[in-house]
Amino acid sequence: MPQYEYIDLPSLMSAHGTVRLPGSKSISNRVLLLAALSEGVTVVRDLLKSDDTDRMLEALATLGVGVESLGDNAYRITGCAGDIPNKEARLFLGNAGTAFRPLTAALALSGGGYELSGVARMHERPIGDLVVALCQLGADIRYLGNEGFPPLKISPAQLAGDTAQVRGDVSSQFLTGLLMALPLLDRTVKVEVVGELISKPYIEITLAMMARFGVVVQRDGWHSFTVAAGSRYVSPQEIYVEGDASSASYFLAAGAIGGGTVRVEGVGRDSVQGDIRFAEELEKMGAHITMGPNWMEASGPANGRLKAIELDCNHIPDAAMTLAVAALFAEGTTSLRNIASWRVKETDRITAMATELRKVGATVEEGADYIRITPPIQIKHAAIDTYDDHRMAMCFSLAAFGGAGVRINDPKCVAKTFPDYFTEFAKVTQAVPVIAIDGPSASGKGTVAQRVADALGMHYLDSGALYRLLGLAAQRHGVALDDEAGLAALAGKVDIRFEKGETWLDGEMVGDELRTEEAGSAASKVASLPQVRAALLNKQRAFRQSPGLVADGRDMASVVFPDAVLKVFLTASAEARAERRYKQLKEKGMGANIAALLQDIQARDERDMQRSVAPLQQAQGAGLLDTTPLNIEQAVEEVLTRYRALS
Repeated sequence: MPQYEYIDLPSLMSAHGTVRLPGSKSISNRVLLLAALSEGVTVVRDLLKSDDTDRMLEALATLGVGVESLGDNAYRITGCAGDIPNKEARLFLGNAGTAFRPLTAALALSGGGYELSGVARMHERPIGDLVVALCQLGADIRYLGNEGFPPLKISPAQLAGDTAQVRGDVSSQFLTGLLMALPLLDRTVKVEVVGELISKPYIEITLAMMARFGVVVQRDGWHSFTVAAGSRYVSPQEIYVEGDASSASYFLAAGAIGGGTVRVEGVGRDSVQGDIRFAEELEKMGAHITMGPNWMEASGPANGRLKAIELDCNHIPDAAMTLAVAALFAEGTTSLRNIASWRVKETDRITAMATELRKVGATVEEGADYIRITPPIQIKHAAIDTYDDHRMAMCFSLAAFGGAGVRINDPKCVAKTFPDYFTEFAKVTQAVPVIAIDGPSASGKGTVAQRVADALGMHYLDSGALYRLLGLAAQRHGVALDDEAGLAALAGKVDIRFEKGETWLDGEMVGDELRTEEAGSAASKVASLPQVRAALLNKQRAFRQSPGLVADGRDMASVVFPDAVLKVFLTASAEARAERRYKQLKEKGMGANIAALLQDIQARDERDMQRSVAPLQQAQGAGLLDTTPLNIEQAVEEVLTRYRALS
């Protein structure tokens, strides 16, 4: 299995702020193609910068259309007035359905010879219904692979016929591509839709954009569309691309889940995009929504909890994916139906969504055209696979509000529509704060961290105790301390809790046996094993819960919580640490030798600093706190002073 890059999103506590949306993918590629087919020069502003638009721009340039970047997401397109300059070309269109389908139609009716191909997934996305409709008008199209799927070879043909039929229940992009290409024919042509037309709002976008370029389509409801003879595209000279309404859904949902208010700019009440109706559905779940002509805002319900809905999603097919993840935070079972088009997108989105929702603990029922989601009592941390699908990656970022954070595999797939998504998401979300206190053995960091947590009303994580507990569990289960694989497997199974100053292992309270030198030595050995540290990483991060966490250990600031708001490296001289440990053991009635303790501390320091995995060191950005001359109260107050100075 290939190893992808990933991004770890921490446990999120709230969301508020403002996001300026990138341009709509659907509008961007429609506008580019219409500008290319128009008479005159069009300056396109606020164009989406993404993989899909890059493929369209490359294709237009290959076809001989004048394409000039003006900087700042603006392009000057010199139209060809319906006469594509290069009559032969090979085009690679990646996984860009918004480029592949419309270009197929336009080139099939242009009288040239072309080959169109894409990535493997593009070759699994059906195009047969569009090809059939084009052939009804005389086009000559041949499949170079599987029947009904790309890649395609288009040959010059004697174009004829005044009626084409296209299925409406697979992809609205078939009808979109056909309609945009019809003005290339010098006659009146009617397109009849067979069956129910899905994703109707995307056809509304197509009709609105065609009208901006001078072609008004006559229509009979959703049953037929007619382009009159003599229709020609004429440049509007300058056109601005709206912000992407589908992308707005993630931030509106973040505002609803994280309290808000989150404001998105670039799309609003006056939008031509159907996905702005996502806001209406989110409002039905309890969110508070306000809108202006070019902006929308969302905040959470008054009672802090969304409610489940049942919804026919034909009007918001892409944005409905966001509702599926928002359902994790709703009371009851959310049912989304009429989403069969999900199965022929960048991936089979119904199966992918069901699979990943189950990873975080949801109960999911899926069918041919529906999905039902019942949220878990507690959302679990999971590594989310994204299937090279930008919307899977962006939707599941919302799962980070569940209390355990989330890992998104292959996050770069968002480049298809929103390359800076995770940067913008971080700007409007606030992670559960973490104070990370690292330091050598017996430096007092555990006592200081516990008291700081108590003073601030935060949760506490004694990471050293995790390794001691694993060492203890290994003894109880007969796992050797050098059995790395066995220890890693055990780490994934044990139940560890810290409650009211007490430590629990598999439902049993454990105490002083964790503080023996034998337990400390075992912990040091166990902690040096890479597989063990990896296995315990998610357990450690799961302690990050609202209103905050104070964590102590050896690598809290460097590995486990690198985004901690305060990082402290707490230390003391080896002699001071040996004396403190001696007094601690004596107070508990346990035998101790101060010389032996000093020798053991020095040996452990050396071992911890030399280990290959997460060696003991002062993390970047961590402030040094030498407690040799300080008592516990003074050390605690110093940490609290540093934390309060941040606000």
